[in-house]
Amino acid sequence: MFGLRLDPIAFSLGSISVHWYGIILGTAALVGLLLAVQEGKRFGLSPDFFMDLLLFGVPSAIIGARIYFVAFQWDEYKNNLMDVFKIWNGGIAIYGALIGAFACGIIYFRNKGYSFWRIADICAPSLIAGQMIGRWGNFVNQEAYGGEVKESFLRNTLHLPDWIVNQMNVAGVFHHPTFLYESLWNLVGLVILLVIRRRPFLRAGEQLFFYFIWYSLGRFYVEGLRTDSLAFHGADWAASLMNGLWSPMKAIFGEQGYLDPSYGNIRISQLLALLLVIASVAMIIIRRRTGAASEHYNDPIINFKTGLPAGAENKKNSDEPNPKPPIEHNGGNAANGSGDTSIKE
Repeated sequence: MFGLRLDPIAFSLGSISVHWYGIILGTAALVGLLLAVQEGKRFGLSPDFFMDLLLFGVPSAIIGARIYFVAFQWDEYKNNLMDVFKIWNGGIAIYGALIGAFACGIIYFRNKGYSFWRIADICAPSLIAGQMIGRWGNFVNQEAYGGEVKESFLRNTLHLPDWIVNQMNVAGVFHHPTFLYESLWNLVGLVILLVIRRRPFLRAGEQLFFYFIWYSLGRFYVEGLRTDSLAFHGADWAASLMNGLWSPMKAIFGEQGYLDPSYGNIRISQLLALLLVIASVAMIIIRRRTGAASEHYNDPIINFKTGLPAGAENKKNSDEPNPKPPIEHNGGNAANGSGDTSIKE
């Protein structure tokens, strides 16, 4: 063992081991839920709405993330199918998680009678907050790190504490803490999202698109530092484009993380990040010009099944009087028990 590596197992209950990875992902989901619930109250959405979304969304995201990762690493899993289910060892892809979560969200929002764009806007800060926290699971597992660096870079240039520096020592070699770069980038993005959602210029769907733009920009440059990127063989001009777009980072971080040429020459996450930025910018422009983004973020959210603002039905039902059934007296003296004072339903 090199350095003071953190134990990936938090504690054990008999033969059951509870991993830090799972605890961190659970914390990320909880923080995301709290953010969505708090913002949803402004629009009349109940906490149960988001709790049910979490119950469906988290499994969908995990399944999507694992399928995405395994699909691009099939040669490593085809002869060890049971390893496909061992997500506590790492090996989930965030873009796969987004695909799974959004597929679930589209079905769930439509079933509840709400616009996908309006609810996804509310959930955007939850997504980036969850990713910000979730990256620390990679830290504990010593995975998703970057290329080789000198210890002095971590201690004297980045001024990182010992417990992070030691964890970046993998088999005697220090590496870029890419988990930390991405986590801090997401923290800044979270603050920006929380600020702009109160601005009057923001239209429906644009909070989500800004999330995609911000996260993808950071992911493009962080991914270039990693040594475990999923990749494929693409055209040389496309690979040159990716390298050219990343080249400004050389002045800060040095060379990109090693990517075996036999494995591929284009990092899949970089390509997807670039496409998401372009698509998000295009969608903002197109939706504004065509009038599809006529609603603003702060407008009431209307349920298209009832035609009422979110939460209006519950409020209406709670405001309706609940009269007590009348009490009929069938003669006699109630005091001496000679009459019938029962309630007639």
